[in-house]
Amino acid sequence: MITPTRRDLVVATLTASVCLGLLGFIGQDRLAATVPAPKPIMGSMAFDWEKLVVKKSKVGESRTICRAPTATLDELEMHVTTLNKGQAPHPPHQHADEELLIVKEGTVEALVAGDWVKLGPGSVIFQAANIEHAIRNVGEGQATYHVIKWNSPGMLAKREAAKAAAK
Repeated sequence: MITPTRRDLVVATLTASVCLGLLGFIGQDRLAATVPAPKPIMGSMAFDWEKLVVKKSKVGESRTICRAPTATLDELEMHVTTLNKGQAPHPPHQHADEELLIVKEGTVEALVAGDWVKLGPGSVIFQAANIEHAIRNVGEGQATYHVIKWNSPGMLAKREAAKAAAK
């Protein structure tokens, strides 16, 4: 049996340390590449209507206001949709987040708890979680409404876990 010398032990220890350090460094790079950096918490803000970017679509247009975590929510999303006459942004659907819609102008019909409800400017619609809902423009001109949607703490993580489990 060969007995390692003190020099052999020092070289082996240094080699192992360098290799483990390299693996940790490479692992951190991979981890950083797969885990997105957390978004900063949104503080008090004001959003100027004239400065919101307008994105045209086949049914009208939209303006994104924000989509960020707050001090009490995993995510607060706000946007404004303008629908052309006779248009809907999407077919009836449901999702885990709740949302509030505020009609700014025009006439819409909203699918609320299974019934279509006709509403005009100033009207407010609350869509509960996991209930089928929709909205469509039934007026003579464009219809514009504000959407406020939120994800309570833990909701985004649950959604991602459900997506991963479904794969």
